[in-house]
Amino acid sequence: MTQANAPSPAADLARAGGPSSPARSTLVVTAHAGDFVWRAGGAIALAASRGEEVTIACLTFGERGESAKAWREGKKLDEIKAIRRDEAERAAATLGAGVRFFDAGDYPLVATAELTDKLVEVYRETQPDVVLTHPTEDPYNGDHPAANHMALQARVLAQAIGYPGPGEIIGAPPVFYFEPHQPEMSGFRPEVLLDITEVWETKRKAMECLGAQEHLWDYYTDLAVRRGVQLKRNAGPNLGLAHKTMAEAYMRPYPQIAKELA
Repeated sequence: MTQANAPSPAADLARAGGPSSPARSTLVVTAHAGDFVWRAGGAIALAASRGEEVTIACLTFGERGESAKAWREGKKLDEIKAIRRDEAERAAATLGAGVRFFDAGDYPLVATAELTDKLVEVYRETQPDVVLTHPTEDPYNGDHPAANHMALQARVLAQAIGYPGPGEIIGAPPVFYFEPHQPEMSGFRPEVLLDITEVWETKRKAMECLGAQEHLWDYYTDLAVRRGVQLKRNAGPNLGLAHKTMAEAYMRPYPQIAKELA
């Protein structure tokens, strides 16, 4: 498929620039310290492996709602934040990304103008070619839709030349929603299946940095297997041959721009 400044959905996530191209930039806006690993670790590792700049905006440490193991061990709030920060930093480094913490507080994460303004600054600084974030719905965790709301709002504001703040305005980077924990209950449809087979071991190592949520390691391994089966089923003849494809699923909230259909 030949397009002008409008790659296919998978290409938006997976293509590399030519030798003389500036490094592409990916921005990940995530509610909690572990979300970017479970849901988008493969996409992050693929981008980093191609020399792209990947910035993770981590709004909270997930200290209250996603650190049950530490609370049961008798840890205090500041200790838990430190634990989750260390886990997220090690996971991001394993994937090849940089991570910034906003310490906005979880359960609940509240969408505010101040926090959105901080995200506008990140958008203008990083000039993302691709944005990854949560979908708009999650009846089990209101922090995720709150992160989505601010991520999308900041993307719009960062494009407005009259919006105050440092940095140059951005274009309109495509946005991909990564898969929530219970997709069927969150209105999630796997519109884009990203092959992460070549970086799966990297993602698994990043997952294993998250000791506070060890119970999710096998869950997200199994999910990658299932999405890999679906990827192969949609990639060509269904021959029923054995394979070891691992994949992640994404949705697109905005139209794909194209000159040809593929």
